Amino acid sequence: MGKLLPLRNFKWNHATSNIRIMQKGANINRIKAVLAEQNRTSKWLAGELGKDQATISKWCTNTYQPSLETLVKVAGLLNVDVRDLIVKTEIK
Repeated sequence: MGKLLPLRNFKWNHATSNIRIMQKGANINRIKAVLAEQNRTSKWLAGELGKDQATISKWCTNTYQPSLETLVKVAGLLNVDVRDLIVKTEIK
């Protein structure tokens, strides 16, 4: 399996349903890449989801992660499989 991050490196934010990544360099989602591939902006995504642009920016920089429910909504808006929004893990 791919490298798993210890649970202590995550912090759940109940108010926003986001997960904060405490470990630097932990790229988990590909939201920014998929937006670029589709010539969409984070501003567009924020408007579609009714979220603040700062929240989308944090997702795009992998500072915070959206909930799985939100990730499924993002996949639907971008017309991609939800797995396309997640960095593939290396299987050994």
